[in-house]
Amino acid sequence: MEQCWRWFGPEDPVTLDHVKQAGATGIVTALHHIYDGRAWTIDDVLTRKGIIEQAGLRWSVCESIPVPSEIKLRNGAYRDRIDAWKTSMTSLARGGIQTICYNFMPVVDWTRTNLMWKRPSGGYALRFDMADFVAYDVHILKRPNAAASYSDELLAEAGRRVAAMSADDENRLEKNIIAGLPGGEDSYTREGIARQIARFDGLGDKEMREHLVEFLKEVAPLAEELGVRLGIHADDPPFSLFGLPRVVSTAADARHILSAVDVQANGLTLCSGSYGARPDNDLPAMASEFGARVHFVHLRNVTREADGSFFEDDHLAGGTNMVDLIIALTREERRRKAEGRTDWEIPMRPDHGHLLVDDIDKVEKGLRVNPGYSCIGRLKGLAELRGVMQAVDQLVPA
Repeated sequence: MEQCWRWFGPEDPVTLDHVKQAGATGIVTALHHIYDGRAWTIDDVLTRKGIIEQAGLRWSVCESIPVPSEIKLRNGAYRDRIDAWKTSMTSLARGGIQTICYNFMPVVDWTRTNLMWKRPSGGYALRFDMADFVAYDVHILKRPNAAASYSDELLAEAGRRVAAMSADDENRLEKNIIAGLPGGEDSYTREGIARQIARFDGLGDKEMREHLVEFLKEVAPLAEELGVRLGIHADDPPFSLFGLPRVVSTAADARHILSAVDVQANGLTLCSGSYGARPDNDLPAMASEFGARVHFVHLRNVTREADGSFFEDDHLAGGTNMVDLIIALTREERRRKAEGRTDWEIPMRPDHGHLLVDDIDKVEKGLRVNPGYSCIGRLKGLAELRGVMQAVDQLVPA
């Protein structure tokens, strides 16, 4: 697999030189400074590409072109939004970027409740705590009818949690959930997120799934024509938040997406951590079943808990057998290579590294370190994954 690294542009505290030191060769990035609905121009793309290539690296994957709420709702100016999305995709293709990751999560992108969860073995991890999320949804945000979304046990625990929270605790929890995490599209106030959630009132999974397919019917044929591979990212976490529909959470969801618009350009970003947060998703099996349409891979691991909570574990720990997953992906690469494809190598990146060693000192000194995207934790993850990939390549028979 092509070893890549997510980079948030010139303002990222992890520089392109740091990326080279980590041993990655491909960059995963987007025009994060143009996330206001404007279409990206070829000049925008070439400017960013030039910065990356001047550093001796390659822009391998665009992650992501934002998909505005109007497209997910199919109302308002959604036709203009789709046209702008197509223009951005075309600009990327003209600039030589052929793999595009995107997501279809409504209102909130990837979500965690704790960005500094102390690991028993040292360092800090990202955590999604279900009871804390319910406490926020029911007692702090006070979303109408929120309690109907949860079990009596979760509601009781959420009540105990919020009763023990100070004002600072509540503010920190709210900031973690709604202020926006790296790579996300939006940041909200409490009033703002309540308004956005209300826009989706009455929209269920069936309608959301239909809107996704309608979007793909428009963009995937153009992607095929342009030679672009689209990889939809799984919901993170892969279940409903705030009562909103999420329709990219299971193997069945992925199967539906690929069959509904059955062209090679319409594919998956196989995120082992997002899908892996559900016990009913078997990642090695999914890699084998969907391998021909896996266009991009995020490799990370989570440890699940009984109530739906989870935390980011070591890349080779957690609920997903990472060795088996890499074996399945390696076999898919070999299949592509045997077909004579020049693009047989699947781009991957280590995802959501722990906060470790000197990066902890940076946070304590007030320096910016993007949650989940510190340098040392991802460097460690990439080194571990690189070792597995090399061993699999040499030891697993063709």
